[in-house]
Amino acid sequence: MKLLRTLSTSRLVLLIAAVVVVAVAGAAIAVAASGGSGSTPPPKPLAEALHDSLAGPAPEGVTARIKFTNKLFPSGAITGQVGSALMSGASGRLWATNDGRGRLELQSDAGDVQVVWNDTEVTVYDASSNTVYRAKLPADAKSSADQTGIPSVAKISDFLSKLGEHVSLSPAEPSNVAGQEAYTVRVSPKHDGGLLGAAQLAFDAARGVPLQLGIYAQGASTPVLELAATDISYGPVPSSDVDVTPPAGAKTVDLGSLTRNANTAQSGQVRVTGLQAVQAAASFPVVAPDTLVGLPRQDVRLVGNSDAKAALVVYGHGLGAIVVVERQANAGGNNGAMGSLPQVSINGVTAHELATQLGTVLTWKQGEVSYALAGSVPPAAAEAAARALG
Repeated sequence: MKLLRTLSTSRLVLLIAAVVVVAVAGAAIAVAASGGSGSTPPPKPLAEALHDSLAGPAPEGVTARIKFTNKLFPSGAITGQVGSALMSGASGRLWATNDGRGRLELQSDAGDVQVVWNDTEVTVYDASSNTVYRAKLPADAKSSADQTGIPSVAKISDFLSKLGEHVSLSPAEPSNVAGQEAYTVRVSPKHDGGLLGAAQLAFDAARGVPLQLGIYAQGASTPVLELAATDISYGPVPSSDVDVTPPAGAKTVDLGSLTRNANTAQSGQVRVTGLQAVQAAASFPVVAPDTLVGLPRQDVRLVGNSDAKAALVVYGHGLGAIVVVERQANAGGNNGAMGSLPQVSINGVTAHELATQLGTVLTWKQGEVSYALAGSVPPAAAEAAARALG
């Protein structure tokens, strides 16, 4: 939802950050409205199109009708798991103000979902399970320099040139999204992007508001995830449309902060990095070979609080990396949310596997250690990596 918290801060940061996030980090949600009928803006170089859209008037608010489609999971992969609109797809509405508040409402027979955010917190209410998920947002560092003036075409061109060292950027293609004149940009990784094929972003040509963001798997012609704006209008949004609270009796799950604490000294924590240091500090055997299925080990660190320490091991670079999390296994056999997913055998023990078009997640228990392995790789590659851990 960070893409929608755009109307009170630098819209250049928003637009370029959106491109970077979907191209480098493989964002999970896409706003992809298929090209609509209507007029299109004149052809322009990408830097000029960005500059001119940012120089336009910032709207007082946004109201839109949307449609969300989820093709991430193979048929039957999540049977018995989440049955909400986030997993099955839905239609709905969106409201966003110019002071950083907003609400996204998805409605479906599988269960409604409501996402509400402001400058400090985001909450997701899943009606299918009557559960509220809360998370703190990173502090939005604002400065007077960030709020004054529009970057020149030359500065934007320079940024895009540096970005182009890592991704391929298409020209700004004139389009029409949700009835608005827009420019559409397609982004694809130049280096190992894992299973991510490309991402697509469109922005309002006159206002600099993101209108389209799509995630494509390798070789796919349609987005894996799609949240399509079918109609959009600009103008003031009443507080009653965005200041909505979940039902009083809903269960609450606190997800903590969505940003890392960069100053561990202030929090009383000591950073533990490096294989030997992590092995010495962990209360369980840490397995971290020098390489894993041909990928060199890049990082080993201890994460979590004192009651739930875990070893985080990273192999490879970028989106093609494989991440392994190891922790002390629970005494019982509880596999959590992964427990009802398909089973595979890893060195004689049962693992649970979540396979998607963008990556694979495996969880299993070996002796006194529980493992979680994730990567933007096919299931066979993830399983081979898991078996290589011994």
